[in-house]
Amino acid sequence: MTLHRIKLGIDALRENDFSALKSRRVGLLTNLSACDSRLTPTYRLFTGATNVRLAALFGPEHGLFGMAADGEHVATQADPRSGAPVYSLYGESFTPTPAMLDGLDVLVCDIQDIGVRYYTFMATVINAARAALEHGAQVMILDRPNPLGGMASGAPIQPHLHTLVGAFDTPTAHGLTMGELARLLLPDPALEIVPAEGWRRGKRWSDTGLPWVPTSPGMAHLDALANYPGSCLIEGTTLSEGRGTALPFQVVGAPGIADPLALADALNTDGWPGVRFRPHAFTPTASKHAGRQCFGVQAH
Repeated sequence: MTLHRIKLGIDALRENDFSALKSRRVGLLTNLSACDSRLTPTYRLFTGATNVRLAALFGPEHGLFGMAADGEHVATQADPRSGAPVYSLYGESFTPTPAMLDGLDVLVCDIQDIGVRYYTFMATVINAARAALEHGAQVMILDRPNPLGGMASGAPIQPHLHTLVGAFDTPTAHGLTMGELARLLLPDPALEIVPAEGWRRGKRWSDTGLPWVPTSPGMAHLDALANYPGSCLIEGTTLSEGRGTALPFQVVGAPGIADPLALADALNTDGWPGVRFRPHAFTPTASKHAGRQCFGVQAH
């Protein structure tokens, strides 16, 4: 495997000592998954930089610290390090209100997306960026690689079905970075993209040489990420998609499946390229079928 050295958007900003933000009132949309290449969180860099006037923080689904469960609303609170408000964009509102944006000169967005339409981070960033631009603030997006490799696959969504988990007319795996999609959807001169230098389309996360930092409780491993574009659709059925286990989005099952070996055999007979199914049993501690023994399969 050939590793490609990546300079993330936050690396470029840090190396220039945040000079682009000097004397400006800054809002930061992030969570702890956003780290520089030395694994220092962007949140830590901004709250510790003496030349950054951090006026407000904004958190996505799962909160600033990424520990709230999927779908759990997060409350607005004060940041213990900086004293700035941490406005939740997954609570009473999914979009910053004018009051949240008042006084901000620039909204900086740095969060690791996973490249799948129904993962909420992309919609949260686009909604926040659009609101900030309409409010008269500049928007700066610190870009990061698309961990699925930047290749598009899957079906688009019909406009009348748009929600936070289906906000754009893109394929399921849209193939774009956060900055690329923002540039496509928000052609505004006040939008600045700080690129992830060295990332090549077609290279997955394992090719970057960067460690994977969990982006949410269910996305702790790259195997979960690889399965997510398909297995997240299991949420719309009575089957468990593995939430509440150590293998979310990697296992599928339900109490009503009597013979997991037969299920694995049937799926393997279909001969799907690149995947092999193994019989599996699990008892979720949360979400669907919590506390009940489920039989199903693990996708490898």
